[in-house]
Amino acid sequence: MTHATPPKGRGALARREARLAWGLLFPTVAAVALVIVLPLLAIFWISFKPVGLADLRPPAPIAREALRTRSDVPQIEYRIRNSSQDVPVRQVVLTDTWPEGMTLAGDLPGFCTLEGRAFACRLDEIEGGYNERFRIDVTLDGDPDALEDAAEGSEPAITGRAENILTNAEFTLENFARVFDGGAFWRTLGVTLFYTFFGTMGALTLGLFAAMLLNRSFRGQGLLRGLFLFPYVAPIIAVAFTWVILFDPFSGSANALLVQMGVVEAPINFFGERPWALIMVTVFAMWGYFPLCFLFILARMQSIDTDMYEAADMDGASPFQKFWFLSMPMLLGILSVLFLLRFIWTFNKFDDIFLLTGGNAGTRTLTVSVYEQAFAVSNIGAGAAVAVVIFVCLLIFSVLFFRFLSREEGL
Repeated sequence: MTHATPPKGRGALARREARLAWGLLFPTVAAVALVIVLPLLAIFWISFKPVGLADLRPPAPIAREALRTRSDVPQIEYRIRNSSQDVPVRQVVLTDTWPEGMTLAGDLPGFCTLEGRAFACRLDEIEGGYNERFRIDVTLDGDPDALEDAAEGSEPAITGRAENILTNAEFTLENFARVFDGGAFWRTLGVTLFYTFFGTMGALTLGLFAAMLLNRSFRGQGLLRGLFLFPYVAPIIAVAFTWVILFDPFSGSANALLVQMGVVEAPINFFGERPWALIMVTVFAMWGYFPLCFLFILARMQSIDTDMYEAADMDGASPFQKFWFLSMPMLLGILSVLFLLRFIWTFNKFDDIFLLTGGNAGTRTLTVSVYEQAFAVSNIGAGAAVAVVIFVCLLIFSVLFFRFLSREEGL
């Protein structure tokens, strides 16, 4: 049995089309790599480095120059220091050009030379924390103030080589050991999962109820839909401070109303006590992000054929039966997608909790921990390690979610 071989021209055309496709895709692939992949790789790299906030700027020598003319013998002063307290700087070379009218009147340090007006100092190495100054006697021929301005107006140039902790081959697991040390991490993970799961489910539930209410035509429908979008489009900082003021234990309207109605005997510090603080930030997440779920669910509801609802009415189905057996199967796909997106977004949320509680009173999530480690404690490596843990948690969740979804939904 023989097989027909495709013409050579067709194969050449397919190759040209493949090259063209890759050429058209290259800008997109490059943009994704620059915006997503490279920062992600950088976070992984930093998580294994002993990097502090001060290490983000590479060690470098710093030089300052001053001409002292108030003493009997004028002196030019150079101050050299190492910007790092730990890392030495090698092959340090300072160069400067003396102004006209200033000449040498004494001896130079052994590591300095003067050729004409070109002044240079060569230091083999300055250790971490190095801060020294040396003065050279000079003779001034002219206006001392003008020469002082000329000398100090041109900063000396200084160069040197130092090992950069961000690019060297030193790696450590101390950052991850610090993250997982003790029970603080697991408490933080538990708070994060509570906030994420219930915040996501609450937003989906509120969005579903709102979509069911507005999935019909009535006067003022457009205005009511616009009002439902307010929590999502309002500036987060304004809304957060409004909630803090509203539930303030001393001047908040909510506490005053609860006390006057006899619901509570004393005001409650909703954002400063356990477990109220965690409950309130979770409720804030539900309220703030249900409009997005509402929009997607409402759009899906309006695309459902109404004939089957009419047939269900003829069969005597109750509203709950129509919702559970007709609407829910149609909405399951969009609800699954919304759950995935909202879970990821809520898991990564930082600004809500930071503005409402600052991570205090049992509301410290993993994203707040990233901020505290990186900026409050100035440990960039530990902050990057927490960010890697967040990425791994979301990756595991996404893999399990899609595996379960593909089994249940046939995707």
